[in-house]
Amino acid sequence: MAAATDIGVYREALVFLGTAGVVIPLMARLRISPVLGFLVAGLVLGPYSLGRIGDGLPWLQAITITSQDAVDRLAELGVAFLLFTIGLELSFDRLWTMRRLVFGLGMSQVVLTTTAISGIALAFGNTVEASLVIGACLALSSTAIVLQLLAEQKRLATIAGRSIFAVLLAQDLAVVPILFLIVVLGNAGGDGAASAGASATGSVWLGLGMAMLQAVAAILLIVGFGRLVLRRMFRLVARTHNRELFMATILFVVVGTSLLTHVAGLSMALGAFLAGLVLAETEFRRQVEVDIEPFKGMLLGLFFISVGMRIDVAEVARYPAMLAASVFGMVTLKAALIVALTRGFGLSWPVVAEASLLLAGGGEFAFLVLGLASSSGLVTREVEQFMLLVSSGTMMMTPYLARLSRKASKRVGKAAALADGRADPGPAEPGRIIVVGYGRVGRILGDILRKQDKPFIGIEIDPEAVAKARRAGHNLVYGDATQRAFLRKCGLADAPVLVVTMHDAAAAEHVVAAARAERADIPVIVRARDAEHAVRLFKLGASDVVREVLEASFEIASTVLQTVGMPAGKVIAIVHDERDARKKQVRKGLTAE
Repeated sequence: MAAATDIGVYREALVFLGTAGVVIPLMARLRISPVLGFLVAGLVLGPYSLGRIGDGLPWLQAITITSQDAVDRLAELGVAFLLFTIGLELSFDRLWTMRRLVFGLGMSQVVLTTTAISGIALAFGNTVEASLVIGACLALSSTAIVLQLLAEQKRLATIAGRSIFAVLLAQDLAVVPILFLIVVLGNAGGDGAASAGASATGSVWLGLGMAMLQAVAAILLIVGFGRLVLRRMFRLVARTHNRELFMATILFVVVGTSLLTHVAGLSMALGAFLAGLVLAETEFRRQVEVDIEPFKGMLLGLFFISVGMRIDVAEVARYPAMLAASVFGMVTLKAALIVALTRGFGLSWPVVAEASLLLAGGGEFAFLVLGLASSSGLVTREVEQFMLLVSSGTMMMTPYLARLSRKASKRVGKAAALADGRADPGPAEPGRIIVVGYGRVGRILGDILRKQDKPFIGIEIDPEAVAKARRAGHNLVYGDATQRAFLRKCGLADAPVLVVTMHDAAAAEHVVAAARAERADIPVIVRARDAEHAVRLFKLGASDVVREVLEASFEIASTVLQTVGMPAGKVIAIVHDERDARKKQVRKGLTAE
């Protein structure tokens, strides 16, 4: 009966699931990244906070997490699932094009940052071995947190996102030699014989060569097995039309490749990333992405909770000034070094601003590196705990650094646009159409206008998009179209029509209001997300509104009616009447589709 009533690890699983059920909707309502919520939850519910005072309070024990090891194992799987989904978004061809950033920028960042931080640690009285460990572990950034934040902002596919990912991938690859170096230094330190220096050096190079050979063999095995077997295996599974079997196969591939690289001395995340790369070249990529998403989100939440659990509030209280100075100094130093490196590799200032701040924090591998160094006798327990607090503190700052990086990127981009003339619309030309927003819809409209020899000027708030479009020969300028003065400078007074194709609903409304306040008679055609958005736009003075969902529905209906034999002229008339009827409803303020 005792075994039946011992809930053991299930209690902690319940605590985690309950925490996720509270944190995710609460953070969504507050418009805060769930990452920060999970970090704070781990801090509060961990063994160093409520877990420390819960011994005499059974009800408090029921809502705290005390098994750090169990959480860490599951958290490592969460990072692996994240890297697996990132691999699905890439391909070997795209990865090959990133080789300069991975092996050039990324490896340079690891070496340079390790050297700088090691020098500072040495100046504070640490041994050479301990300084190297401290420098190496703090040089690494958090793959899980940074990639999750980029994914939330839908910025993984941008130039900044790809550059940041390249550096993170290089850091993951650097974990292998770093861990091996710690083992060798620990063994060498235990010998205590100076006469063994030459043989120790030889064993270092021999051992490092063997470790790298083992790592390369594991990578080649995963890639080779994947290309030869995975596609055939998934085809066999897909023919059964069994959703559960398909899901089990995905989990088998992710966990299996992760364990294989773990045994080879690499990180589990790297193995999962390679598996994702292989599957990205198959026809099963999209279905795998959909099926894996819930597992990735929940396990990543567990990882962030595990990071928060490592923060000992009592230790923070012992060295508040020193800890704050170390956290601030580490972020500042890493950011400065990354600024210098990224500019040296020719990246633009907006990318530099974003990358330097997002990569300035510590990473999850610091826990692994410091733990191994402590057990090898390279660092004392006190130094290990202090450095864990520094790394954890910077990781908790990362969501705020992400916000700051976006603001800095926009500000720097604006300054660059002003400096090279991308914000200068030139002299106003009569009869020039104004197109606000140059995303997918704006580009298609611009192409059509150019083919019909209709003069126009495009306005876009993303400086990178402006630079890219101008290089392609498009008449595009950087600027904020919600400002009446800027619209006036772009020739609003003489423009025959203003077209707003922005995806941001609130920004589109501000543009309509500004344009209508500046000129009452100009026709304003706006892209609307739905009926409610269309109602608001009409109230602000839009002349006509094109609803995304509605127009797609009309196109599908038109195709269906013609497919079943209805004459094209009659179909056009039906769609025209339906469009007018729904437009009248919206103008009356009705929101029903």
